[in-house]
Amino acid sequence: MMRNLLLFTLFICQFTPLGQKPPLDLVRWVNPLIGTHKMGHTYPGATAPFGMVQLSPDTDTIPYEVNGKYNKDVYKYCAGYQYDDPTIVGFSHTHFSGTGHSDLGDFLIMPTTGKLQLNPGTEANPEKGYRSKFSHDHEKAEPAYYRVQLEDHNILAELTATNRVGMHQYTFPKSEESHIILDLMHGIYNYEDKNVWTFIRIENDTLITGYRQTNGWARTRTVYFAMAFSKPFTSYGNKDYSKAQVYRGFWRKFDQSKNFPEMAGKQLRTYFDFKTEEGEKIKIKFALSPVSTQGAVANMRAEVPHWDFERVKQESQAQWNQELGRVKAALPTKDDYINFYTALYHTFLGPTTYMDVTGQYRGLDQNNHQANGFTNYTTFSLWDTYRALHPWFNLVQPKRNADMVSSMLAHYDQSVHHMLPVWSHHANENWCMIGYHSVSVIADAIMNGTYTGNANRALDACVATARQGYYDGLQYYMQLGYVPEDKNGSSVSKTLEYAYDDWCIAQVAKKLNRQDVYQEFSRRAQNWKNVYDKSIGYMRPKLSDGTFKKEFDVLSTHNQGFIEGNAWNYSLYVPHDPAAMIQAMGGNKRFVPHLDSLFTMHLPDEFFADTEDITREGIIGNYVHGNEPAHHAAYLYNWTDQPWKTQERVRMILKKQYQPTPDGLGGNDDCGQMSAWYLFSSLGFYPVAPASGEYALGSPTVKEATLQLENGKTFTIEAKNQSDRNVYVQKVELNGKALNRPFLAYADIAKGGKLTFYMGGKPRK
Repeated sequence: MMRNLLLFTLFICQFTPLGQKPPLDLVRWVNPLIGTHKMGHTYPGATAPFGMVQLSPDTDTIPYEVNGKYNKDVYKYCAGYQYDDPTIVGFSHTHFSGTGHSDLGDFLIMPTTGKLQLNPGTEANPEKGYRSKFSHDHEKAEPAYYRVQLEDHNILAELTATNRVGMHQYTFPKSEESHIILDLMHGIYNYEDKNVWTFIRIENDTLITGYRQTNGWARTRTVYFAMAFSKPFTSYGNKDYSKAQVYRGFWRKFDQSKNFPEMAGKQLRTYFDFKTEEGEKIKIKFALSPVSTQGAVANMRAEVPHWDFERVKQESQAQWNQELGRVKAALPTKDDYINFYTALYHTFLGPTTYMDVTGQYRGLDQNNHQANGFTNYTTFSLWDTYRALHPWFNLVQPKRNADMVSSMLAHYDQSVHHMLPVWSHHANENWCMIGYHSVSVIADAIMNGTYTGNANRALDACVATARQGYYDGLQYYMQLGYVPEDKNGSSVSKTLEYAYDDWCIAQVAKKLNRQDVYQEFSRRAQNWKNVYDKSIGYMRPKLSDGTFKKEFDVLSTHNQGFIEGNAWNYSLYVPHDPAAMIQAMGGNKRFVPHLDSLFTMHLPDEFFADTEDITREGIIGNYVHGNEPAHHAAYLYNWTDQPWKTQERVRMILKKQYQPTPDGLGGNDDCGQMSAWYLFSSLGFYPVAPASGEYALGSPTVKEATLQLENGKTFTIEAKNQSDRNVYVQKVELNGKALNRPFLAYADIAKGGKLTFYMGGKPRK
């Protein structure tokens, strides 16, 4: 024991300058397998913080349609991996984290031995294809590292990654027939005609380049690659599975299927042959670029100019330790540590870098652009992430968040619609979900002072976006003060979300002394009142003639004017003015019972009749934590005379919806939004209205946590008498002075200091 301690001490001293503390090993608390079972839709593979490459195993290939009908099973595979699957198809390089849709899974690689098979096979009969059985007993997932034993091929697969390069290491048995398959047909959500074109060029016996162009969720998406082998292959070939002739374009003068230096087609699978000795390692470096194969090669040479797999792993994990070290928390139990730092890890997976090391990237106009003075990002799931993820970045990643704002403004400049992003990725706008919530992200950054670019230019982009009459019912919203349900569906949700975004615009206009804009959008921010039916006490769809929709069910989610919610929970969505909403609903006496019932009522089975079983995930009463519209709801008690109920509800949600297990997320992580909710709530406060500069207090689960702010200051949260029983706040002090209201200002955090919660077992009424 003493000898081991001495060796450990020598190791630390060897890499730590005298007088400095060794870096914290926070990577050990992260379990990337959390959320990979059921509907968390996270991926377990290797990636760097905010990395462009997400190198991860895919466990099935699911067609989007079966016999012309939507295949419900595809929803399970938004991240490509499901924990309860028994086989792995291969390892692809692009994945979304926690979404309800997907479009990626580019460039799948699979090592095999024995007779060459170029089809993936099936889960029931993996031996008929190149896929392999695997066991979780021989699987390991860490930040920037993934390992699994491929049982059918007796190959140990290991993955790591830098920002733009995925690195594979495959340990083979002795074999005269070892292969590495590169499948350009594979994708998550396999539309039959998803591939527009693929191209591969054999540069030499260790370097391959090419690209893939797809037409899926993103209408036109092109990804370039460079693939390098640590060992020359002995031969190579391909098979084209498209209906087109294999030899088209070469007048049938060449056999493209074997050892031909160029391969092109819509449905290509390629292979590379090797002879291996027992325990021999073949390594692959696989770089991506949004611009060109030259860009991919340059990315590879810049980020991984060597073949040291362990070095890449260690350096990437050091990056993760640095990023995770932005929050240093003391927590009650091991499970709490795992939950907390895995959530922090999930929030740092995206948005993802989208540019070469030179700063070049593909723009929304499908031209190449140069990012000057900022890192260009993509994957903006804004309907989800404006609520907590981007406000979280404003605290712990303000420079990155400012670059994300710059990326949104570049998107606006390249948009023929003159609109900020709604749900965008890889130089495409998907127009998924509702609202124009880039506005919220930009406003929050400007109001809190973390975006230091041209604020007036940013405001102009927000205003132009909010005035685009052809977008999703906005023409009616501007004319009538609401979206009419008979003209545009999900009308109540849209009206409420537009009103909040308009309030954000008004706040920035006020700060910049743009009085005309301030007056216009302050009026628009009141439009939520136009869909509130005071006769029943709920938000309700209104028709274009000014009357409320007659056939109306406050619990139903089907054709009732709402999206991912119903009247019961969306009636609580006025984040920019909860006090006015509560007053309109009859004050505390009527509002508090309504809010109580959200968490305590029992939904009848008919509620799920028109939905998939996935809707049952993340539900507490009628509160659906797996969907975002009610994420702020538990904090609304702070605007009533019963704020202690916020404390007990938040603790209940934290305990029920987050577990350190593969099925530990109560719904999609939604690009980090669910995890950001957890982090804020664990620290004891939450941004009910981003751009307000204020947080509502809750009930922290940390014993102590320190935020390492980018301005060099620290902000510490301490919870005295912390325990599972002591969920109620007795008093709160900021820098030793009592807070007399359950709110905390962003400015107070930015100054640095200490927030102290005194906890107890009974509510302080």
